[in-house]
Amino acid sequence: MNPQNESLPAADPPRLTFLRRWAPGLVTLLNYRRAWLFNDLIAGLVLTAILVPVGMGYAEASGVPAINGLYATIIPLIAYALFGPSRIMVLGPDSTLAAVIAALILPLATGNAAHAVALAGMLALLSGACSLLIGFARLGLIADLLSKPIRIGFLNAIALTVLIGQLPKVFGFSIKADDLPEKTLQLMQGIADGQTNAVALIIGTASLALILGVKRYRPKWPGILIAVVLATGVSALLDLGATAHIAVLGKLPQGLPYFQIPEVTMQEILHLLPGAVIISLLSFADTSVLSRALAQRGGYPVSQNQEMIALGAANIASGLFQGFSISSSASRTPVAEAAGARTQMTGLVGALAIALLLMLAPALLQSLPSAVLGAVVIAACLSFADLRGMWAMYRLRRVEFALSVISFMGVAFVGVIEGIFITIALALLVLVWNAWHPHSAILARVDGAKGYHDISRHPEGRLVPGLVLFRWDAQLFFANTELFREQVLHAVAVSPPPVRWVVVAADAITDVDITAADVLVKLHGELQELGISLWFAGMKGPVKDRLKHYGTLDSIGHEIFSPTVGSAVNRYRTKNEVDWKDWDEV
Repeated sequence: MNPQNESLPAADPPRLTFLRRWAPGLVTLLNYRRAWLFNDLIAGLVLTAILVPVGMGYAEASGVPAINGLYATIIPLIAYALFGPSRIMVLGPDSTLAAVIAALILPLATGNAAHAVALAGMLALLSGACSLLIGFARLGLIADLLSKPIRIGFLNAIALTVLIGQLPKVFGFSIKADDLPEKTLQLMQGIADGQTNAVALIIGTASLALILGVKRYRPKWPGILIAVVLATGVSALLDLGATAHIAVLGKLPQGLPYFQIPEVTMQEILHLLPGAVIISLLSFADTSVLSRALAQRGGYPVSQNQEMIALGAANIASGLFQGFSISSSASRTPVAEAAGARTQMTGLVGALAIALLLMLAPALLQSLPSAVLGAVVIAACLSFADLRGMWAMYRLRRVEFALSVISFMGVAFVGVIEGIFITIALALLVLVWNAWHPHSAILARVDGAKGYHDISRHPEGRLVPGLVLFRWDAQLFFANTELFREQVLHAVAVSPPPVRWVVVAADAITDVDITAADVLVKLHGELQELGISLWFAGMKGPVKDRLKHYGTLDSIGHEIFSPTVGSAVNRYRTKNEVDWKDWDEV
């Protein structure tokens, strides 16, 4: 059974309604099950091995000291554990945000590290406030635009990007690149130039094989933790950092964060504010896609508005404890998932483990090979990628497959946010096109079958002489109303003459705007000139009310509606002499 599908014990609604609404993570922790502890403990310890080096690296990339990356890891993990709706989401320093943070704070810091920390903290406070605004304003519905094809393409692109970024560690050298093409080129150049460290490659590939093998044959074993412990032990015993010249983690800096309001000027705040909005939007896109994907995989619901509230709270907490702007992590979250994380307790374990490392044992992981860290992340990416989902869309619906491919290509080669926005724009274009050109059909009676059916799919169907039954499968609005008129007139033209009535099967018409109402009046007049009456079947009450409000019914008639297509046909046969008998008539 998927642990994320397990229902929580019933809580007392009168006392916990507020917490359920605003602190869902805390509710999970209050109803915590002892059976979850082992998995969360192991996952938290495994996650710590990734959180430490990643936090330090992204801190330096953001223009602040490495220690602040650990502060920006500990505090947000705690905040999200309380306020976050996703049970295994991992928040922390993010590579997408690092370049933005550095570009904003370094010009203002002018080489002063302490001031850079203050600026980064204020930027986190501002971006957190923007995220809270999105959450409280209930704008999380924007995430509904991130459909399954977009999510699958996004996650596959993230998996490939992270995998390519981690391969140099496995090969024993480093690269400095931002996008996938440049990372791939530098990786290939490094291998071609003979930069590969054979010892690092052996350790990295062996660790990857161990992790994947344990996952396949002993899925309950903590394969990632086993690989990290074994590799660290071997590296320390043989002193591989010195003898084999492989990259190792090194001694951690000491110190814990403390509460501090960033001291910056109002002018600097105004300078940071536009960047804070950008960071909030970047975090929103990343978190929404990842949260939806995790919820779908885990089989539990999440609120996008609450995700934004949790993200905002985590950023504000980070800014108040010498951290910087953070987001969800598409590389560390699957590490927690692959390690068996079950609840937000995993994040708390990770935060506590980092705090204990900083206070008690900063040299504990100093011999951990970087190649092993790369192997851990690669294994997580392999589990997170969804190539089968892409193939299923290719077989089932090519349009959605194309959207997924565009999402993949955009995220991988243009940029995470740009790729998502491009795909959303195209998805909206497809939506508009479908509404603009909906399906329509001429209906016929099929012997032995109830109802009336599309004659193009049932050529054996019989038409009622003099009657055109026309079905329109969408609302009527300004963009498609002329097409509706043309299709009705075309249905009249291709039907056997003489046509006396046109009955529009309007069950799917959920709305009619003013432009469409005017076209209905025009169509009614054109049909009248041909001696044809216009009728509607199955039109919903609210739509008829709208036509009445417009005054349209004063022009086309108030008594032109039938509850069903069948009753409209009977009405036509009563008013007109028709040599036609239905198949079910005796």
